Amino acid sequence: MASSMKEDGVSEAQTGKKSKKMKPQVDESDLLTVPDGWKEPGFTKEDNPKGLLEESSFATLFPKYREAYLRECWPLVQKALGEAHINANLDLIEGSITVTTTKKTFDPYAIVRARDLIKLLSRSVPFEQAVRILQDDMACDIIKIGTLVRNRERFVKRRQRLIGPKGSTLKALELLTDCYVMVQGNTVSALGPFNGLKEVRKVVMDTMKNIHPIYNIKALMIKRELAKDPELRAQSWERFLPNFRHKNLTKRKEPKKKSVKKEYTPFPPQPPENKIDKELATGEFFLRESVKRRKRMEEIKVKQAEKLTKKQEERNKAFIPPKEKVVMKKTNKAPSEGKLDIEAIKDKVRKARTKKLGAPPVNPAPPSNTDRKKKKKTG
Repeated sequence: MASSMKEDGVSEAQTGKKSKKMKPQVDESDLLTVPDGWKEPGFTKEDNPKGLLEESSFATLFPKYREAYLRECWPLVQKALGEAHINANLDLIEGSITVTTTKKTFDPYAIVRARDLIKLLSRSVPFEQAVRILQDDMACDIIKIGTLVRNRERFVKRRQRLIGPKGSTLKALELLTDCYVMVQGNTVSALGPFNGLKEVRKVVMDTMKNIHPIYNIKALMIKRELAKDPELRAQSWERFLPNFRHKNLTKRKEPKKKSVKKEYTPFPPQPPENKIDKELATGEFFLRESVKRRKRMEEIKVKQAEKLTKKQEERNKAFIPPKEKVVMKKTNKAPSEGKLDIEAIKDKVRKARTKKLGAPPVNPAPPSNTDRKKKKKTG
């Protein structure tokens, strides 16, 4: 009996080893990739039939100019949150929106989605777009850009660069990332899938760091085309993406006076000469006080004489006549040829006679037939 039991145990062990060896090998890349068309199952009441133990609430403030819009769309907001059993309250006196869970709330993440909804509504996102946050495959990101640039004018220019002419850059970013992007004040609100939100944040942060959004948009277009090819999914895309180098074309302003650094010496600089040291060097220190005074007076008189001569020269400048410009008279140039053209002079004289009033013409024209008929009629 014992021998038969041992034989059975050995046979089972051998079959177990064979079964382990016979298992097909699965590629790790297939396990990491999500199959196309797969969706995560939704969270229903059957998953959490007892509901939540505690009440949770979130509140946010909204600006004054959003009050009129929130009043109009508030019934729609309450209806959308009521489906998730979330209670919403609009306080117009304080300017705040509050969302709280109820006893019927079964989804613990519904209150977080409601918080994101009121945040988007307060950041000027329209209700039609903000209500999409209640879906399972949607997320939102509010990017603060107000403190990224110190200079206000530079900040406005870079924010306008993100929007583009007539909103073209923002529209291209929305199409490539499948996200809704809203630029308002000092924040950028984005709503869409998780992968798209990462790309939106990268583009916004790079734009505020003075990198034009067209470079990132071009890279996104290339990535979209590469994602269609199943062979390139597991490969690196570095060789396909463009590498844009930042070129600083503006030259640095150089100072007018360049300070040249002196060579380092371990010895300190020589102290400036004192008044007594100068007098000792010239020998004035040993002179009498009377001689010193006389010398000072002579120096003062010399300086006064120089100033007087300068002032006198300035006064005499007014009496010096200005230099007149020499006017050269125009002289008629004599004819280069020695002989006069007599025929030309005769023609000039004839023309001059005809111009005189009452003078008979030089070559009178013969009277025509029409002139003779007119004279007869008058006669």
